[in-house]
Amino acid sequence: MITKQKTLVIIKPDGIQKNIIGEIISRIEKKGLKILNMKMMKLSRELAEKLYEEHRNKPFFKSLVNFITYAPIIVIIVEGEDVISIFRSMMGSTDPKNAAPGTIRGDYGTDIERNIIHGSDSIESAKREVDLFFPEEQERVI
Repeated sequence: MITKQKTLVIIKPDGIQKNIIGEIISRIEKKGLKILNMKMMKLSRELAEKLYEEHRNKPFFKSLVNFITYAPIIVIIVEGEDVISIFRSMMGSTDPKNAAPGTIRGDYGTDIERNIIHGSDSIESAKREVDLFFPEEQERVI
């Protein structure tokens, strides 16, 4: 069964620095997905650590946090039928060298850390991540 879902998309600092914000938004819209809310912000270390909580005990945790907090990001709530799996396909593999051409990471990513974009990986993660960045959305059902 296909269901309407929401997901959190983050255009990371490298995506902003490469001037591909419009390209990413265009890909979202051309796919028929709906942007519900969006903002640019400088991510605090505390919020970055909450975002990447599941990786806290991994060797790359500190590097992840340092990277996403060094410059502004754009956070976006995207909605659509089966949006989580659709957007994850649009992003491509986490490591850009393994990402297919035509995916965001395949076209623009440089390495596993500088991979342009983040997208929630499950309904549970999407709800948690949307709540972190858009607490005003908590009343709405995901």
